[in-house]
Amino acid sequence: MKQLPRFSIGVGDRFAHQAKAQLAACIQAKNAGIEVVPVWNKSNREHNIIGSDPSQTRKAADAAVKELGWNAPFYLDADHINLSTVERFLAPCDFFTLDVAEMIGKPADAADVKAFVGRHPELIGKVAIPGITEPFHTDEAFVTAVANKFLAAVQDAGRIYRFLVEKKGDGNFVPEVSMDETDSPQTPVELLIILAAIADEKIPIQTIAPKFTGRFNKGVDYVGDVAQFAREFREDIAAIAFAVQKYGLPVNLKLSVHSGSDKFSIYKSIHDAVTGSGAGVHLKTAGTTWLEEIIGLAEAGGNGLEIAKEVYREAYGHREELCAPYATVIDIDPAKLPTPEAVDSWTSEQFVSALRHDQSNPAYNPSLRQLLHVGFKVAAKMGDRYLKALESNEESVARNVTTNLFDRHIRPVFLG
Repeated sequence: MKQLPRFSIGVGDRFAHQAKAQLAACIQAKNAGIEVVPVWNKSNREHNIIGSDPSQTRKAADAAVKELGWNAPFYLDADHINLSTVERFLAPCDFFTLDVAEMIGKPADAADVKAFVGRHPELIGKVAIPGITEPFHTDEAFVTAVANKFLAAVQDAGRIYRFLVEKKGDGNFVPEVSMDETDSPQTPVELLIILAAIADEKIPIQTIAPKFTGRFNKGVDYVGDVAQFAREFREDIAAIAFAVQKYGLPVNLKLSVHSGSDKFSIYKSIHDAVTGSGAGVHLKTAGTTWLEEIIGLAEAGGNGLEIAKEVYREAYGHREELCAPYATVIDIDPAKLPTPEAVDSWTSEQFVSALRHDQSNPAYNPSLRQLLHVGFKVAAKMGDRYLKALESNEESVARNVTTNLFDRHIRPVFLG
């Protein structure tokens, strides 16, 4: 039975060249006294953009684990899959993020909603969740409305899960359900209703990604009310613990924070909440490693810096096309983007200062950072030239990848 440990980190690796550098950060965590297991994640969209295959991600992860002697668990996440995209992930992956975003808000069959509400009288009236001070007061209309919004999505997750069991066998993979792509954050009682529906579908999820208050933009810090996030996160932990006990969901079920990379201002809240409650957490980072590759190339100077400048020039020239698929998770101010001509004159230090996520540096430019975050397609089009640049500047690139993952992510979230 595959069982995700208490602490895990989703590490994206766009070009399957940084598995060793990423794993080195997890080894540093182990040496510091805490086990944080890596979950290599790459979505179907990213594979399509790059022209790669999940088997390449598996090969890179296996090689890193063998070379560095990692003897704790590790996983490969088929990130944001559905029935139409899952096929090529079946053999290499053992963690599946069931993406049901398209079904959220689509009304479920009226008879199914009625049956769900009838099965769960405990969700109507006064709902007291241990760990949350005030009880929730609901009525049948409220539970019906929540079921109407989420039941079709949960049923879709059930279909994907049963397909995976049929193909991979029961207990041979970790299922996650992603509910973060919706218009408003779920309250703890709404999360409880969703978890009741997931239990009814008999999906033994080990992580769930709800939507939290605030903006979780790609590769930049959290934008929102940190105190409100902290309260929501603690209350979601309480709702999960209650659902585990009430509905027999897996005891290791934990929250997953999607687009969790570089959300520095909420890391202390996450750390305090999991430390105080004994809960686990899955922090999903992805494109932050790709940005560290560009930083490592720029820092190395010479050909590396030239490649970094070329990526920026092309990304700037194709910014509308690159940004379109990510429109809901980026906020770029076009006026803050330097021209490619200006960037061409930059030194290594100027390029790194603009791109590295160091908010104390006045040269840090979040708009440039977000554009490059979605600009990996440019590097993919360079093909071997980009990959050879990574290999010839490996020391600089790997150092940045490991330092970023350990110092800026693992340390504040898991070590405090």
